[in-house]
Amino acid sequence: MALIAHLLGIITWFIGPLVIWLINKDQAGKTFVVDQSKEALNFQITITIAFVVSFILTIVSLGLLFFLPTLVGIANLVFCIIGGIKANNGEAYRYPFALRLIK
Repeated sequence: MALIAHLLGIITWFIGPLVIWLINKDQAGKTFVVDQSKEALNFQITITIAFVVSFILTIVSLGLLFFLPTLVGIANLVFCIIGGIKANNGEAYRYPFALRLIK
C-alpha cells in the first residue's frame, strides 16, 4: 500500500495518497503505510503549490518561462518513482523538498 501511495501521486495527484491515508490512519498495524501515505500526500500538496506558482510565472513572463510546469512535472514523476521503490523495499522515504503540512 505504501508503494501504491507514492505511485498514485503520478496519476491521481493528491487524491490517491489522501484516500490511502484516510483508509489506514486509524489502523494500529499500518504505521508504515500511514507514514508513507502522509509523506506522499505532503509531497503532492507541495507539487500542487509549485504547479500554481509555475503557471503564474509563465503567464506573468508572457510564456518565456514555459518550461517551469514541465520541470515540476518531471520532478514529480522522478521523486514518486524513487519513493515507490524505497517503500517497496521497506525503507521510509522522505522527499527532499516537501512541505510537512499533514503531521
